[in-house]
Amino acid sequence: MMNEKKPTRGLGKTTAASAPQNGPDRLGERVQKVLAQGGIGSRREIERWINEDRLRINGNPVTLGTRLKAGDHLQINGRVVHWEKFAIQPTRVLLYHKPAGEVVTRNDPQGRPVVFANLPRLPTGRWINVGRLDINTSGLLLVTNNGELANRLMHPSSEVEREYAVRILGDVSDETLATLKQGVELEDGKARFDEIHFGGGEGANKWYYVIVKEGRNRLVRRLWESQERVVSRLMRVRYGPIVLPDGLRGKDHYELNDEELALLFEFADLPKPAKQAPAQPRSGR
Repeated sequence: MMNEKKPTRGLGKTTAASAPQNGPDRLGERVQKVLAQGGIGSRREIERWINEDRLRINGNPVTLGTRLKAGDHLQINGRVVHWEKFAIQPTRVLLYHKPAGEVVTRNDPQGRPVVFANLPRLPTGRWINVGRLDINTSGLLLVTNNGELANRLMHPSSEVEREYAVRILGDVSDETLATLKQGVELEDGKARFDEIHFGGGEGANKWYYVIVKEGRNRLVRRLWESQERVVSRLMRVRYGPIVLPDGLRGKDHYELNDEELALLFEFADLPKPAKQAPAQPRSGR
């Protein structure tokens, strides 16, 4: 499942140290860490709520250094949060094969199909998508109930590789490929492909595999469009060390097992997660 240069499925391994992950000890865990692990939001979001004075523990305002201990009464915006279950729930990560036509949101005002409708329900917390794919892009979408893990994988400082298979209409010159690797100015700043590999194709359509290390909106499409090239199909095939499994159909998902989760946490430089059930593919239909 691992290939140091270009993984073909599963997870790559890093050399970061890992340690057992447990619930709050007798000194307690910081509020933002517990709530992020429970999928209430990312740690950064929760820190913002704390600064906005939206959290109370035992009736007292919460600060960034406040720790949750057994028996503490937590409220967010006046609503009681049973946080103890977040401290012990296992981390889950799903690989979802998003088809074109679905949007990465919980509720769409236009009534379009949403990815979360095809995911299993969680007894506590919520699914958090790791990055986004636009409505016309298909392929690998990661979701997890661990907000801290999601934040690590999405944060710009992590520079996690995203690999896409792109079908381009028409021929592409070597000069154009060189320009895309050197970088072009877009409306939100300079961007480039870190790698471009020819993937074959006959006639008018050609396939390329491209890698970027940032998640700006429609970045892959905009880079090609800056060179007046038409993207006729776009599919994400890898996010960091995780590759879209062979045979995973659109609207289906695959859940990482213990070994795969441990490797992903190691990649994200997080403590080792609690044990999970064996991984298995599941249908969203």
